[in-house]
Amino acid sequence: MARLVLIDFYSEWCGPCRDQTAAVDEVARRLEDLVEVRKVDVAERRDLVSAYRLTTVPTVIIERDGKIVTRLEHPVDVETLESLLNSLADDHGTRGNKYEQTSAD
Repeated sequence: MARLVLIDFYSEWCGPCRDQTAAVDEVARRLEDLVEVRKVDVAERRDLVSAYRLTTVPTVIIERDGKIVTRLEHPVDVETLESLLNSLADDHGTRGNKYEQTSAD
């Protein structure tokens, strides 16, 4: 199954972007087998700003198979982002066997 791709659109001058990027970094660490994280500085990638029709930063876009499944145009905390990604993975069967293993007692 395809992994989720999380794209963190930010700007260096944006205070809320720094908070959002910190949350994204933590979620990426926690869910490294579930999600691929890409970071895009909007000042450097105007082509992507246009392609994704961004109107604000921070913006987080989550894709699967090249299609947007979620778009967040406001900062979200680690717990909310982690819960959302887990839900998307569970709904679409993108979790690997790692999460299905149980320990033998």
